[in-house]
Amino acid sequence: MSITPVDRPTFRRMNAWSIVFVISNAIGIVFYLVLASRGWRIPAEHGAVPVTGEPFVWVLALPVLGIFFLADVIWGGLLLGHKEWKGRLWWLLTAAVWLLAIGIDFSHH
Repeated sequence: MSITPVDRPTFRRMNAWSIVFVISNAIGIVFYLVLASRGWRIPAEHGAVPVTGEPFVWVLALPVLGIFFLADVIWGGLLLGHKEWKGRLWWLLTAAVWLLAIGIDFSHH
């Protein structure tokens, strides 16, 4: 007689999706920071150049942020439907790292 839960395949499937989302978000964060860094102010030119590269951020980096925000909202909605705490913790960790990346971006403008 087995004591494994009946819904074990669902747990594994959601855990695999969580890993996919975490890895894709890590790649997205790096991609976002690379694109956003094109608009960062050069410290040596502080005060000399009145305009930074915000247009580059709006055109290049912001769509990446929007796509991943939408994907993470969908991922969070899927996790609410399941009783998987590990996936929710990964989602919260991913959200915290995104907030850190946005903070890094804003600190360079």
